[in-house]
Parts: sequence; C-alpha cells; structure tokens
Amino acid sequence: MSAYDEDTLSELIAALPPAPEAWVRAAQELPLARAELDEIVARAEADAEFRTALIADLEATLAREGYEPERPLVDELRRRFA
Repeated sequence: MSAYDEDTLSELIAALPPAPEAWVRAAQELPLARAELDEIVARAEADAEFRTALIADLEATLAREGYEPERPLVDELRRRFA
C-alpha cells in the first residue's frame, strides 16, 4: 500500500462524486433512530406491562405511546423481542 500525505489524500477525496442524497439523509437520521430504539428497549426492560403490550401488538402500542411505527423500527424491535 502506498503512503499518501494529507494533501494528496484531500485531493483524492475531493475528486470523488458526492454521496447520494439518500445516504446523506440516512446518516443524519440514524442517531435519532438509534436513540429512539434504545429508549423503547430500555423502557420495555424496566416496565413489564409495556413489554407485554409491545409483544402483543407492537405497532398499536408504539402508536399509542407516541412513536411512529415505521418499518425499520418495527423490524428491529421484532428482532430484539423474538
């Protein structure tokens, strides 16, 4: 592997095309989504009634509690509570 100095690396990076907009948007949304997921899991671990409701009807419980039951969130919660 060749050794490049900072200037050469910066030139090479600048020559790359911009990241697709969907990638940028996903990268911006990921920390919030992860925090929301961690919050739901922590709450389910601490609250047996909430955990039982999630297992019984995940989407309805999320909506009732003020969470958006979007597909990635629902899929990850199903995986964790399986």
